[in-house]
Amino acid sequence: MKYNSLIPELTVKDIDKTKEFYVKVLQFKVEYERFEDRFVFLSYEGNQMMFEQDNDNWSVGRLEYPYGRGVNFEMTVSDVESLYKRVLDYGIKPFRDLKVSHYRNGDETIVQKEFLIQDPDGYLLRFTD
Repeated sequence: MKYNSLIPELTVKDIDKTKEFYVKVLQFKVEYERFEDRFVFLSYEGNQMMFEQDNDNWSVGRLEYPYGRGVNFEMTVSDVESLYKRVLDYGIKPFRDLKVSHYRNGDETIVQKEFLIQDPDGYLLRFTD
């Protein structure tokens, strides 16, 4: 496995609930776990994320729901529409519905389909094509 140069490691309230959400709903793959640390490393189409149940090892302050305020994690996926449908089929209300967005990049415009959801801890996930 090739590790990305940037891999977010997110603190979560309940590692089992987090793992179920990412694996069952979003279809991330478990790369490895450290059960004794309540830690899991997950991937999906080149996107990599680590999760660890809150144990005060990395806390710089008190965590309150929703975690990760002020940040969203953009992940490019091969079929954003199918992923969106799967999310809806699980009864998850999107933070932002699937839409086509236009972003200026210098003299160019980037056009992408995207939607946003929150994971069980409130982290904001943006999936794009």
